[in-house]
Amino acid sequence: MPLVTPLDASHDPETRELAAFFNETLGFCPNSVLTMQRRPAISKAFINLNKAVMANEGRVTSALKRMIAWVSSNATGCRYCQAHAIRAAERYGAEQEQLDNIWEYRTHAAFNDAERAALDFSLAASQVPNAVNQDIQDRLHQHWDDGEIVEMLGVISLFGYLNRWNDSMGTTLEQDAIDSGDQYLGKHGFEVGKHV
Repeated sequence: MPLVTPLDASHDPETRELAAFFNETLGFCPNSVLTMQRRPAISKAFINLNKAVMANEGRVTSALKRMIAWVSSNATGCRYCQAHAIRAAERYGAEQEQLDNIWEYRTHAAFNDAERAALDFSLAASQVPNAVNQDIQDRLHQHWDDGEIVEMLGVISLFGYLNRWNDSMGTTLEQDAIDSGDQYLGKHGFEVGKHV
């Protein structure tokens, strides 16, 4: 049972119009947004931030951004966001081998050194205390320019907000996201947990 029950998608027309963005990314409007719309300024600001962060300005692909989100969410333990991130990675064209082996990104051949640097950055930046060190910085700069690093940290920071929102709220996980979580993360113990 969530801390606060989501409102119907028709509650705030402006939020509903902006939330159409999620029909592309997830195939549905997330319950987190439906809860945020209890204060429409928050839901609208969040959706606009999400759109800005997920826009592709350089070589950081939509699929990689969603894998960065998954690593960040895995580091914080948010099952809701893990399922959403892996579902969005699938919908944005992540390779099947990457989806099946996201847990082994550091050693699996499906990931290249640039992707490993980005995913290690996500893991380190999502930890408390923050673990971004000189080695991670150096590896990032070997593969990515400053704007691309800003895009990556935008994703990590956005999911820092979402991880805290959804885990504290106990946001109910939607069935399509559960299915993606089970398919790609189930072999490593994925479960819905409190997001029932």
